[in-house]
Amino acid sequence: MKAKDTPLLTIIVPAYNIVPYLSRCIHSITAQTYEHLEILLVDDGSTDGTGELCDKLAEEDSRIKVFHKENGGSSSARNLALKHASGQYVGFVDSDDYIDSHMYERLLEGIRKFKVSAAQTGRDEIDQEGCRLPDICEPPEEPVLVESGDFLRELLLHRGDCSFCTKLVRRDLFPEEGFPMGKLNEDFHLLVRMLGRIEKLVSLPEQAYHVFYRVGSNSRKEEKTAFSRVFGDSVENADMVMEIVKGQYPALEETAFRFGIFQRLEYLLHIPIQQMRADNKMYCDIVRYMRKNWLRSMGNQVLTGKNKVYHTLFAIAPKTLRRLHAAWRFRADG
Repeated sequence: MKAKDTPLLTIIVPAYNIVPYLSRCIHSITAQTYEHLEILLVDDGSTDGTGELCDKLAEEDSRIKVFHKENGGSSSARNLALKHASGQYVGFVDSDDYIDSHMYERLLEGIRKFKVSAAQTGRDEIDQEGCRLPDICEPPEEPVLVESGDFLRELLLHRGDCSFCTKLVRRDLFPEEGFPMGKLNEDFHLLVRMLGRIEKLVSLPEQAYHVFYRVGSNSRKEEKTAFSRVFGDSVENADMVMEIVKGQYPALEETAFRFGIFQRLEYLLHIPIQQMRADNKMYCDIVRYMRKNWLRSMGNQVLTGKNKVYHTLFAIAPKTLRRLHAAWRFRADG
């Protein structure tokens, strides 16, 4: 078989303190039916023996290359690997997940058949007891060619899959800076910026990527008081998307507006009441935005009636609504 028929695929795996699950992940990659791979395994400053396990796994398969670095997060690890990637196409696997043995063969077949630069498979989620969780994204019943604008619309309606782990993408489409540093939802951020370059991708019907859902170690008290950065980052992502939509996909402007309102509602529904203060700039900016854009929201055809009710109440009395909402949830849980 000619070399051009078997392009090199680079598979990137960031690893941090993941000894119990790393071997399963890597072995699911080395067992791929498509064998022309390089596997870039990045130890992101682990302290539990993950680094040593990475080196041991590399001894088992010459296709594995290990990089050790100080802890900097998943984006930092992925970006390091991207700089060393030699493959024509790049895929990512999270170190506690695993994949079907034919996943990359099928993704590459989809890219070739539909003459596109990226392909996506479906995913499922498995909990620690081995039970399947409800699907987050429904895969199509047959392969579907999706234009970038249509793909973005599905993302903005929370029906699409923004994860790079379910995809195989041509390497030269990645921007030099790679994934954003210090952000959560980094896949969404980068994918939205890349869609104009990707132009089209094919979505495959099967669920060949398996997300292993691990329950966090936070105590109940910590879970009640903690406020994840993901909510603030999601609002910033919404503003970024709106600017992209205005320039590249003007027909999606009202859908992008709906997305921005929805992300702000999520922020307001999760921020601890004690952080809803006048000296919290982001909180105050969000409340001002909701009040300024109330009339536009009421006329938006994409927002649901429930979204509009919440928007109205948060614009009038955000703290009061949160207290009522918290009391209602307490009674419902009781």
